[in-house]
Amino acid sequence: MSTPTVSRAFAAAPPEHRGVPRDGVRLLVARTPGDLRHRTFRDLPDELEPGDLLVVNTSATIAGEADATSTARGAVVVHVATRLDDGAWVVELRTSPDASRAVLDAVPGETLYLDGATLTLQAPHGHRRSSPTGEGNRLWRATASGDLPATMARTGRPIAYGYLDRRYPLTDYQTVFGIDPGSAEMPSAGRPFTTDIVTRLVSRGIAITPITLHTGLSSQEAGEAPQAERYAVPQATAEAVNATKARGGRVVAVGTTVTRALESAVDRSGHVRKRAGWTDRVISPDDPARVVDGLVTGWHDPEASHLMLVESVAGKELTRAAYDAATAEGYLWHEFGDSALLLP
Repeated sequence: MSTPTVSRAFAAAPPEHRGVPRDGVRLLVARTPGDLRHRTFRDLPDELEPGDLLVVNTSATIAGEADATSTARGAVVVHVATRLDDGAWVVELRTSPDASRAVLDAVPGETLYLDGATLTLQAPHGHRRSSPTGEGNRLWRATASGDLPATMARTGRPIAYGYLDRRYPLTDYQTVFGIDPGSAEMPSAGRPFTTDIVTRLVSRGIAITPITLHTGLSSQEAGEAPQAERYAVPQATAEAVNATKARGGRVVAVGTTVTRALESAVDRSGHVRKRAGWTDRVISPDDPARVVDGLVTGWHDPEASHLMLVESVAGKELTRAAYDAATAEGYLWHEFGDSALLLP
């Protein structure tokens, strides 16, 4: 998908800090390229049908960003993504003080001193980054001494990027479904939901069922493949998805995280099974979604791998029409921005 010719507008603050209710963000409903509706998110229950199944992510956002001092370069900002099964941590170094750029020339043995813990870089994690903004290793495996989770909980803050006008508290990065801490970056598709919307959905006969996927760092924005992420699809959710599909209902994923988790749990027969562990599934038009029929999502940068997933569910033509309309109408991008409901 090529970059839109009209400039995109970024959400510089959570909607509540812009005078907009959480469920008052804009919602573009797209069914066909000729059927695009401009609504608000609180209209979501009216755009779905009784018998539809919404699948949501219960992961809650953690404080993943902290200031540190590097033995090689002085002050840096460190992003802590997730703990691997062998006890190592996936981390990213960024420039101080505002984390505006990735540090790409880190080396094994470089040590980062936080206020209560120490991280030592061991080896690159994932693929080497190569883009117009630089080439090098962005993500690292690191060993920790001291209590890193306690340090991050005490001195850390939510991961944030330069398009925000200031820092916002961790509470602004939580969704109504977030009860399982573990996401380095907010599973943002679920953010506009409120208890009122959930009540109205259930009252209309639209079921809601959970998965958990803990997000890593947004490597997708750098043109890299998504990193492996920890997930769990419970038995009850697998049964609900299979039953919905069997009776001809629609399975609507709330976010790319939900889509990735569900599609990682599909067996060869096309049924969802109870599964948990790590997924490195990359969903694209060449390897498309098999059980997800619709998608509630935010707006992703044209170079983001998330967009391949969106195209896999909605199709390239509908995705292009929706993105062109959102861009032309000034919809806001990124985690505190506006939303889309794609129902091809």
